Amino acid sequence: MYNIEPEVLNQVQTGNQEAFTHLVEAFQRPVYNLCYRMLGNAEEAEDASQETFLRVYKSIKYYDHKRPFSTWLLSIAAHHCIDQLRKRRMVVISMDGHEYLDPPDGTPGPEVSYSMKENQRRVQTVLKTLNPHDRAAVVMYYWYDFSYEEIAHSLSLTVSAVKSRLHRARISLAQTWQAQGVNNITAERKTHESPAF
Repeated sequence: MYNIEPEVLNQVQTGNQEAFTHLVEAFQRPVYNLCYRMLGNAEEAEDASQETFLRVYKSIKYYDHKRPFSTWLLSIAAHHCIDQLRKRRMVVISMDGHEYLDPPDGTPGPEVSYSMKENQRRVQTVLKTLNPHDRAAVVMYYWYDFSYEEIAHSLSLTVSAVKSRLHRARISLAQTWQAQGVNNITAERKTHESPAF
């Protein structure tokens, strides 16, 4: 988990612009990654990241040092993304453990890039079945190693509700992934079996 020195946070809380710039530089990547995984779009993730830091800047004086700063910051990002998803009534997310779900960095070759894009498209389609709170819980748990208690606090849920949401989300994602894989194989067979004219 990312961290920042307490003295930098103290300086940010007193309005030090240089300290705030340091804070943004330290956390811009994890905030962007969370927003990207929640929203599934690079431009929207960039906008959401900027909005997150604007909200942090406006409310930093209320930050409680007893709580990990990264948890507080990423909770702000997650809530903003949930609001954005509610507005557009779409659900897009990424899953943990697959390298093709990270934001693109432009380095893979053409074949690998195509494969990654196809897998990412498939995962994004599968994950549209999750509601925004479930998506936030999945991202916080699998990408940022939030505890059940931290997720519960961040999303205003009980710990048992978080566990239940994560369990249901895993089952739903696995079933949809499997069904989609079967449909893709069937479609590929039909394509190859079609007579050429």
